Amino acid sequence: MKKRENLGLGFEWQVIFWLSIWLAISQQALGLRPIREKTRSWSDEWLFGRKQEAEVGPFSAWNITGTYRGTWKFLNSVNSSSKFQDFQKENGNSVVELVAVPTKITGVHYVQGVVVFHDVFDNEQNVGGAQINLEGVYIWPFRQLRLVANSGKESDSGQEDNNLLSNPYHLLGIFSSQVFQESPRDRLLKRKLSPVNEMEKHCNIEIAAQVSRVASGENNGDKNYYHMEGLMESPGVGDDGDCFSPLLLNATSVNVEVYYNKAVNYTLMVTFISFLQVLLLIRQMEHGNTQSGAAKVSIVMIGQQAIMDAYLCLLHLTAGILVESLFNAFATAAFFKFVVFSIFEMRYLLAIWKATRPSNSGEGWETMRRELSFLYSRFYGILLGGILIMYQFHNYMQPILLLMYSFWIPQIVANVVRDSRKPLHLYYILGMTATRLAIPLYVFGCPHNFMRVEPNKVWCICLCTSMGSQAVILLLQHYFGSRCFVPRQMLPEKYNYHRRFNRDVSRTTDCVICMTAIDLRQHTSDFMVTPCEHFFHSGCLQRWMDIKMECPTCRRSLPPA
Repeated sequence: MKKRENLGLGFEWQVIFWLSIWLAISQQALGLRPIREKTRSWSDEWLFGRKQEAEVGPFSAWNITGTYRGTWKFLNSVNSSSKFQDFQKENGNSVVELVAVPTKITGVHYVQGVVVFHDVFDNEQNVGGAQINLEGVYIWPFRQLRLVANSGKESDSGQEDNNLLSNPYHLLGIFSSQVFQESPRDRLLKRKLSPVNEMEKHCNIEIAAQVSRVASGENNGDKNYYHMEGLMESPGVGDDGDCFSPLLLNATSVNVEVYYNKAVNYTLMVTFISFLQVLLLIRQMEHGNTQSGAAKVSIVMIGQQAIMDAYLCLLHLTAGILVESLFNAFATAAFFKFVVFSIFEMRYLLAIWKATRPSNSGEGWETMRRELSFLYSRFYGILLGGILIMYQFHNYMQPILLLMYSFWIPQIVANVVRDSRKPLHLYYILGMTATRLAIPLYVFGCPHNFMRVEPNKVWCICLCTSMGSQAVILLLQHYFGSRCFVPRQMLPEKYNYHRRFNRDVSRTTDCVICMTAIDLRQHTSDFMVTPCEHFFHSGCLQRWMDIKMECPTCRRSLPPA
């Protein structure tokens, strides 16, 4: 009888054994249980209480490697800034970098990364941040991301602790049995009844997050987007309690390929704009290739544009150094900006300086070199001083940019003072106005720019209105005269080349320009009289003054016509 019972029990154990093996082989994914059956901490209750309605069908191995941008904030706002020495504000922006690698455990990925908290310092500049290195596991059947870190310096335990934490099996053991031995809610209640202790130098940190896939309608391209939402806590593994209050993290993955494509397209735009500006400068230099034509152009206007291009060259070169993968694109844009300001604009600046400089035959090379060095020192002094001013007043960058983009005003004032006729080519006025507006309108007007600058429509409208008004005034001066909009009462006295002279005096004279006789009995508009009492045909002297503002006979300086 006992023998039959033993045979029956042995058969039953064999059936149970083989059935368990069959279940283990056919249901590997279902055999992986959650970290704990029963939620024992606030973060677990908060995470597992959120259901994903959009998840239908079998589990898939999501690759959560990438960059996540989002926000952080303290959950309990009472005196929360004093709980962690690096956090002086209640909320701010954050960036999370994650790299997930599959492990031998089915459904478990080993994750390494870093989280950067911005806007943590409560200062006037609103700069600064805190960075924490992370590692942990991602259990994709349950969309659970668990990360651990230490906020202090590296421990003295050596390399063995690092190897121990890098083991996914050990991390699973930490999450399942050691981290949440006491509920954070209980620790919060216990802390309220006791005085607040000073923070330790080393805070054990754990992040418990739920990962979800962004709806397909919000995707940009074929890349999958993921949303991560969870809590960052300092669980009480010792007797001293928490290091800081729980932080709520909320971040969405960023498509880096789209970001790089936008950056490359931006650098192509800058390169094309720089090429157009080179062509416009060449056309303007051909338009005013004489001494008189160069003297009509404002040296302040050209110098201001050269300083702007120098700033753009430095900014693009710095961006290329910081982002190594985009160095070639930004370096190309910086090179073209360097060519614009260092070769063409500086050359034109020297031509204008030479044309406006009085020519004294008795001066030597030392005097010219001294004046030229003074010109260069002023240019580079203003360049460096502008960098210091923008660094000191970076909160007022938009008004400073409006001031910098008022580079047509010195030319407008110079036209009125000198009464110059058509100093700038029409293409140069229109082309420079349009190309100079391209970069600031992209940065502050494009809602999806790669710099992630918030659009400011009011400032863009103000900039376009300011630049458009300056261009319109230059066009009016081009077609109707430099002083067309200035009241006559405000105009200074102007020499009249068609002034009256004593006709009783018999004069027989020739125009030394065309070598033909001048009939002084004709209307005064047919000839012109210089202050030095020399007569010329009107057309001849006007063409001469477009080249040189000197009397063709005695080389005396002539006033503007």
